[in-house]
Amino acid sequence: MLRVATKVRTATVLLIFLSAVVVSTRAAAADEEVCDGPADFALGREDYASAVTLHHKHLSSHPSDALAHYHLGFAYGMLGRPVDEISEYLAAANLGLHKWDLFLNLGLAYLEQKQLAEATKALETAALLGPEHAETHFNLALAYERRKSLGQALREIRVSRRLAPNDPDAANTNGIICAEMGDFSCANDVWTHLVQAAPDYAPARANLAMLTRTRRHDLSYGSAKASVTHRQTIGGGQL
Repeated sequence: MLRVATKVRTATVLLIFLSAVVVSTRAAAADEEVCDGPADFALGREDYASAVTLHHKHLSSHPSDALAHYHLGFAYGMLGRPVDEISEYLAAANLGLHKWDLFLNLGLAYLEQKQLAEATKALETAALLGPEHAETHFNLALAYERRKSLGQALREIRVSRRLAPNDPDAANTNGIICAEMGDFSCANDVWTHLVQAAPDYAPARANLAMLTRTRRHDLSYGSAKASVTHRQTIGGGQL
């Protein structure tokens, strides 16, 4: 049975440089395996409270069911209980479940808890297990960016963009990483192209406008400083 409950990854990046804010939610677990019919039915219809109860009931007699632990963790995540979510994901992994989306969701839960080292490790595993999925590379890029490993972040966001070339969030994040690296030409090119391709995508417009204002300010400051230096020189070096 295919679970129809979905947790689509979203990312909204507002402004640039140190004020960048990224919000990610869980990715859908794309499997057709069933651990328990009633429990997974509750999960599929997004009745997460019942899903938790029914998965606990199932696990009381099948404690080694790794998939049930994963599904229980997923339900906990949807209920805003990340500590319990992480615990169940780890239980599933320790029982031998090695699915890309399990480690993706584990990494996202760690990101929410600001456990960046753990998030990076989980997301690196997700990228190894599911290298064809753009969201693994996208969220790994976020983890690297938050740890200021900007070269690795840039590498992963470029992979994400190759896999999902029409994803504006990935392009916008690419621009942010370029800006944080001090490559403002790259940031300008990325955001200019994104504004042209997706004119209704507000974060790119805001970031491009901020970058333009910042560069104009720097140019104005540089010109004023040069003028002051020139006048001081003409005046015989007097202050």
